[in-house]
Amino acid sequence: MTLLGRIAPAVFMMTTALAGAAFAEDWGRFRGANGTGVASAKDLPVELGPDKNLIWRSEIGPGYSSPVIGGNKIFLTTFDKAKKVAYTIGLDRKTGKLLWQKEAPKVSDVAIRSVNTPVSPTPVTDGNAVYVFFESAGLVAYTADGEQKWHVPLGPFKTPYGPGASPILAGDTLLFLMDQDVDSYLIAVDTASGKVKWKTARRGVTHGFATPVLFQPKKGPLQVLVSGSYELQSYAVATGEKMWWVGGMAWQAKSEPIVAGDHVFVHSWMADMPGVGLPPTIDPWEKVLDSHDKDKDGKLSRAELPYDEMKKLMFLFDLNGDGFIDADEWKVLFARNSAVNGVYSIKLPQSDAEQKGDLTKTNVEWRYAKSLPNIPSPLLIDNVLFLLREGGVLTALNAKTGEVIKQGRVKDALDPYFASPVAGDGKIYLASQSGKVSVIKAVGEWEILAVNDLKEEIWSTPAIDRNQILVRTQSALYCFGKKN
Repeated sequence: MTLLGRIAPAVFMMTTALAGAAFAEDWGRFRGANGTGVASAKDLPVELGPDKNLIWRSEIGPGYSSPVIGGNKIFLTTFDKAKKVAYTIGLDRKTGKLLWQKEAPKVSDVAIRSVNTPVSPTPVTDGNAVYVFFESAGLVAYTADGEQKWHVPLGPFKTPYGPGASPILAGDTLLFLMDQDVDSYLIAVDTASGKVKWKTARRGVTHGFATPVLFQPKKGPLQVLVSGSYELQSYAVATGEKMWWVGGMAWQAKSEPIVAGDHVFVHSWMADMPGVGLPPTIDPWEKVLDSHDKDKDGKLSRAELPYDEMKKLMFLFDLNGDGFIDADEWKVLFARNSAVNGVYSIKLPQSDAEQKGDLTKTNVEWRYAKSLPNIPSPLLIDNVLFLLREGGVLTALNAKTGEVIKQGRVKDALDPYFASPVAGDGKIYLASQSGKVSVIKAVGEWEILAVNDLKEEIWSTPAIDRNQILVRTQSALYCFGKKN
């Protein structure tokens, strides 16, 4: 066993402090303190089930959003497919009892898709209020008791699968990322009034699903880090000014960055063009137009497209939804074809002089490109970076070098995974789509402690609160903990 494989629980807790430094430790946003997925917890259970360490079970409607905790309340979003209505709900933290349920205001109809839900973004709370985003409504704020404070209508949106990024808080500022195929932006809203502080356009960015995180350098303003098409970008929280960026990444981002000390770890993966049935080399626009533009209107209809798979997946390439592919959209296809998947270790700029411009050539320390997840975000525990891939493939990397410490399959849980891993008390929790919750010893030479089967689908990332873990299935919210 390597030195990295003998990490003590006390050292494990140091990562939480480093990763969440200057940010709230409560599990008030997607994946807890600054999105790290690591909680300051103790005595968490290993065995979970209807008759194993169950504190309570609360029946709730479906949805992919995760539970967040503020004081003595839990907040969630759900939807009623038959009524096409989205809700925000408040539950009693101790008992799971439903305290209130509010129907979301409507700017547009609730969109029902086969690959996403109308309530996939996770709420964020400071304990006094809860802030939610709905594709059909925009941003909505409620008091902890369920009274609507304000509503900022947003939309309509141009994203083929619906939104996935969750809002986050930076003091009295609510930040929300809307990466879509046309007119992507990052918006900041005053939490007290709902007034828009700023809205920054993200040019050249197409649809993505990554939730932002915060970064406070030793010198300089508080920043929000955004993983999107081809780049990690930094914006000043106070003004929305784009400060620095690192490029060379995948064209679609789903997982969130992990900030720890003076580094950020960024993962992005999306199938390349051969992966969706297109040739590895795409002909230039002028050549394609000359040979396939039969009506000579300067653009390509579905029937005129040169590749059969592109005709089937036209929604991925027709960014403005007008039924044609034009020169600008072909340029995006070219860029996607040259994008690179990977997990990156990036040194964070700490001085004023460093925090401007392109840092790709100077600040990338290593890149790992094998066995990459599609959706789950990485998890960092004391210089060990964990990656969870579909099929239950778990990889532990040395976060300083990018070298593999251990890679293997989580036996008895070889499933698809949409929930991101979370950790506390020296344990990692992995929740598979079929409802298996695996508990892993959180060391480089990781070990399986248990595989628990809830027999209900899980798409939502669990939450950890002190010595309990909250697991959302598509029919209920479970609270597990040792009853003593």
